[in-house]
Amino acid sequence: MPPKADINKAGWEQSEFPILCETCLGPNPFVRMSKQEFGRSCGTCARPFTVFRWNPGSGARYKATVICQTCAKVKNVCQTCLLDLEYGLPTQVRDTALAIQSEAPTSDINREYYAQNMESKMEDGTKSMMEVGNRASSAGKEMLKQLARTNPYYKRNRPHICSFYVKGECKRGSECPYRHEKPMENELSHQNIQDRYHGHNDPVAKKIMSTHATNQGLTPPEDETVTSLFLSSLPTDANEDSIRTYVVNSLTHISASQLKSVVYVAKSRCAFVNFKDRPTAESAAQAWANGLDMDGDRISVRWGRGKTGAPKSKPTPTASP
Repeated sequence: MPPKADINKAGWEQSEFPILCETCLGPNPFVRMSKQEFGRSCGTCARPFTVFRWNPGSGARYKATVICQTCAKVKNVCQTCLLDLEYGLPTQVRDTALAIQSEAPTSDINREYYAQNMESKMEDGTKSMMEVGNRASSAGKEMLKQLARTNPYYKRNRPHICSFYVKGECKRGSECPYRHEKPMENELSHQNIQDRYHGHNDPVAKKIMSTHATNQGLTPPEDETVTSLFLSSLPTDANEDSIRTYVVNSLTHISASQLKSVVYVAKSRCAFVNFKDRPTAESAAQAWANGLDMDGDRISVRWGRGKTGAPKSKPTPTASP
């Protein structure tokens, strides 16, 4: 007779092979992996899962899975690097471009319950949230095609920096398995698994989208008071209500309360979308770097202009001889 299932392990995950991207798997076609059932708790839902550990290739560090397969399938990401399996991009970039709103809870109380429900839905054949991307705008898909990493980036598998070398105390020299480099302290060196998985406040994603918006001609103006975006070539039947609806639906990472107003000029078929603060306007510009789709038409997006005619400071009078 088969052994009775342990009720304390209900919902724990067992798997035979991990879900990995080509970069994390490495260039070696003969990879030897170690497998440990219930080796650690998932970094997102906190449920125990099967941990895989392997060496991607010569000169690389050992890598391991950090999230369970259920969480990886829900977001279509790699179990190790948490990057999208199709585009090789952070989830925040992908979800912003495809206007996907994450429904996964971030609190410790509901994460495990949500993961169990999603697992049962996927077993029943229910469509996952990633299939929403098939109905995304053409501008968002074009943005992802331009940003997608098509080739593996094996440099990401390099060993970590030697902490003893940083202190000037490493005595192993060339035999040290870690990198002898000085660490770079910037916003990209501080990342969180939860934020990276859910696509919130990811510094890598922010840098990618900011650089892409600049390349597309949406460089933020130096005037920090400018918080509006200019939309041109709008459809003939457009109005303020329809524009507001399109704006809210295409910016799922921005709440409707952060939108201040929409000013539509019917004569020239253009509109000004005003936001309440500058960071929100910059986030919207990054999401619309390739334009905005309305009723099948591609709407061009540009930054608004600051107030002109501001009084100049008077020159300081000089004493006459």
